[in-house]
Amino acid sequence: MAKKGNRIQVILECTEHKESGQPGTSRYITTKNKKNTPERLEIKKFNSVLKRMTVHKEIK
Repeated sequence: MAKKGNRIQVILECTEHKESGQPGTSRYITTKNKKNTPERLEIKKFNSVLKRMTVHKEIK
């Protein structure tokens, strides 16, 4: 049986990794409550390629 509610799955992608020119990407999958946060998420997460905390934004 599927879960009910406003919680949806979103993908977070690093904003600084594209500009660095290094291969690969840093992505995380998480959930959010669409009713409480209708705008796109922006969270600081660890980027294993750059080896530091960077800003990750929600992509489509």
